[in-house]
Amino acid sequence: MWICPKCRREFKRINQSHYCGKTPKTVLEYIHSQPLETHAHLKEMRIALKDSFPDINERILWSMPYYEKEGKSLSFSACKKHISFYVGIEAIEEFAFDLKEFVTKKNAIYFPYNKALPTKLITDIARWCLS
Repeated sequence: MWICPKCRREFKRINQSHYCGKTPKTVLEYIHSQPLETHAHLKEMRIALKDSFPDINERILWSMPYYEKEGKSLSFSACKKHISFYVGIEAIEEFAFDLKEFVTKKNAIYFPYNKALPTKLITDIARWCLS
């Protein structure tokens, strides 16, 4: 067993990667817990999802914003240099042409903070994932 020296949580693996802070209760609390320079992109991401789907269920799951509608879901998280948008392998394959300028890994799309957020593309992907 390994105990994190910061948060005192126990893990099976030594130096297990994890989030030491208190888990946020709302998406806005999550956004405000991130570095200030990420707030504009994170808020824009949230608005793009909420405006496209007024009836979407928004909550925190796995310490990050999670959106669900009729059993289908997607999520995003703030990283050091980008937002990771978790949409699934099928969505990445479906939008491969539109995603050429972005890094994709497994089930995530990376939207860098140093570029404008492609809200139309995000909305299109979310509609495809949640319909």
